[in-house]
Amino acid sequence: MGLTGRAALLAAVGSLPVGLWEPGLTGLLAVNTPLAVACAADYALAAPVRHLRLTRAGDTSTRLGETAEVTLTLDNPSGRLLRAGVRDAWPPSAWRPGTEVGASRHRVDIPPGERRRLSTRLRPTRRGDHRADRVTVRSYGPLGLLFRQGAHRVPWTVRALPPFTSRAHLPSRLARLRELDGRTSVLTRGEGTEFDSLREYVPGDDTRSIDWRATARHSTVAVRTWRPERDRHVLVVLDTGRTSAGRVGDAPRLDAAMDASLLLAALASRAGDRVRLLAYDRRVRARVHGRSTEDLLPAMVDALATVEPELVETDARGLVGAALSAAPERSLIVLVTSLEAAPVEEGLLPVLGRLTRRHTVLLASVSDPRVAAMERSRGDTASVYGAAAASRAQVERRQTAERLRRRGVTVVDATPDELPPALADAYLELKAAGRL
Repeated sequence: MGLTGRAALLAAVGSLPVGLWEPGLTGLLAVNTPLAVACAADYALAAPVRHLRLTRAGDTSTRLGETAEVTLTLDNPSGRLLRAGVRDAWPPSAWRPGTEVGASRHRVDIPPGERRRLSTRLRPTRRGDHRADRVTVRSYGPLGLLFRQGAHRVPWTVRALPPFTSRAHLPSRLARLRELDGRTSVLTRGEGTEFDSLREYVPGDDTRSIDWRATARHSTVAVRTWRPERDRHVLVVLDTGRTSAGRVGDAPRLDAAMDASLLLAALASRAGDRVRLLAYDRRVRARVHGRSTEDLLPAMVDALATVEPELVETDARGLVGAALSAAPERSLIVLVTSLEAAPVEEGLLPVLGRLTRRHTVLLASVSDPRVAAMERSRGDTASVYGAAAASRAQVERRQTAERLRRRGVTVVDATPDELPPALADAYLELKAAGRL
């Protein structure tokens, strides 16, 4: 090849997109005509990537911490063999740490007119929607010297739902519910109970439950047994404001609040009560109402999946107004919020009477087990100061809870692991006492 032909070939090779060869290859091409010819031919024989057809299928949702599988199908419409490296990009929160690099890269050989399916396993580490990014395809020539590269947008979304780990407590609470629900009738008194049956009086029974008319007709003293009413109204209100963003362990307080709310909703719906959900800080973030027992939990986990804490102070007046609008009938209103002194005393207490006048109110709060551990620590000077601060915080928390109880509010304060069963037990106690 003459000088002019060689210059033309180098100019053609040099005009290829920057980055299609390894560093230093340009210098080699300038002095090695056979290599330049080989590279140009290799690039020319690489299958084009622009007209590839890509589609997705697979899972659209999974529980947080579990695996979702998404399939990417590549269809090669060209007349050349596609030898390619494929990178299926997803956000880092869609992967278990340390696995995303290997899991999203694939090597494929696709003959002309054929297709291949590539599987990507996702394991989200955060709740919410995880959307696929670009699919980058790098098509190599037969010699592997140069490549063509292009990116395709193939939309797909995998929603990570709340894990609902507290469902392990549901069977034991349902067993207790059955004891209250007429299968095993119990003697209870108070507003919100239904007459179940008569039985013979035994020492220790409440004398107020004696049925004097039935006693007059029989030779023994008869007492009325009661069962908790069904078809009561339960409204769960999640505070998604600033205090819900504080992390307890590896997750925000809001996640623990969601877990407790899901267990309560599952239990109350099985009890025949009508359950509604409201998530609020300065505006409504999620709302679920009018769902049947079968549809309630799927609707709640889907609505809560994308709810994140907002770094704003919760508008207590607006929260109470939204709760009253969502619960026009007499209801059990469960406020899942903070027991910090300032937000409660300055925000909630001044407007709490609007709720307690019409409804039974239960407040649930997530406590930090590390504070209790600090309170017991006495190792060195720093630990002693930390213990004093923790003790002061615990005292303020108990004082705040006592102020709420004096206003007629039932208070449940527990760690993330203990809050779901404690909240479920408080609901059962209110139901057994006929306070719903």
